[in-house]
Amino acid sequence: MEQEAPQRNLALDLVRVTEAAALASSRWLGKGDNKNGDLAAVDAMRLSFNAIEIRGVVIIGEGEKDKAPMLYNGEPLGTGRGPGMDVAVDPVEGTKLLAYGRPNAISVVALAPRGTMYDPGPAFYMQKIAVPTQARDYVDINAPVKDNLQSIASALGKSVDDLVVFVLDKPRHRNLVQEIREAGARIQLHTDGDVAGALMAVSPDGDVDVMMGTGGTPEGVLTAAAIIAMGGEMQCRLDPQSEQEKNNLLQSGYDLKQVLTVRDLIRSEDVFFAATGISGGTFLQGVSFTGQGALTRSMVMRGKTGTLRRIESLHSFEKLLRISAIKYK
Repeated sequence: MEQEAPQRNLALDLVRVTEAAALASSRWLGKGDNKNGDLAAVDAMRLSFNAIEIRGVVIIGEGEKDKAPMLYNGEPLGTGRGPGMDVAVDPVEGTKLLAYGRPNAISVVALAPRGTMYDPGPAFYMQKIAVPTQARDYVDINAPVKDNLQSIASALGKSVDDLVVFVLDKPRHRNLVQEIREAGARIQLHTDGDVAGALMAVSPDGDVDVMMGTGGTPEGVLTAAAIIAMGGEMQCRLDPQSEQEKNNLLQSGYDLKQVLTVRDLIRSEDVFFAATGISGGTFLQGVSFTGQGALTRSMVMRGKTGTLRRIESLHSFEKLLRISAIKYK
């Protein structure tokens, strides 16, 4: 293989974006206002992208242009110089978690070379199963839950009753939860946090072994960037939750039976991912205010090298507020 000189790691630029969004939105922690919490993160993230040397286009954003004031699908981001990149953003992944002061709200951004990200179009929901590296060749989304859990346990050198499964606590998962319990595995039920759940399952130091269930399609694309870097796997299949969504997908030519892997969701190794904790939790600690500033904890990854960094940053509001247009206080 031809060797390369070290190249710029855009993930180290992206972490400034997620830090800014986390700092701005964390002021709304537990105040019951998910709209303004999300808006604060969006505003901070949008301003921070102005400093990144890319020709970015939002593929996974806050919605269509007429429904989202900023970071809408198709919006250009970056300085307009540098590499062309597809951009996936979730300024607050878990807006309800933030609004009600619950754990695992995070701010997330991913980049991939232009034209390589899966465009969800009218697909809002997909069924997913995410596992760490050791089990990536031992799952089949079309197989029964019990069979998958037995295969995963074998790959991890565990018994099924050692496994912890992350599941969103939604009515649609009533049967899934019952099947997991009947198989003997343990369950962590979370009200929200689709991206965090998959990352907890794939992360080498996570306390979850597998994530199962139906979550957001855009969140699946975001998660794929991190999984490519960490070496795990996620299998997905579009899972419309209404007849209208199903009809829209069929009319747009989507195959509802197709099994998608992370390589289908992002067709490149050269991905960059950053996430910063907002509300705290087992996955990423949240923003801690010190009186003079704040402490943030983040993780950044580059797919090409497989490097995962955990970054703890101390921010001085006295200095930031002199130069920044972002509302940190």
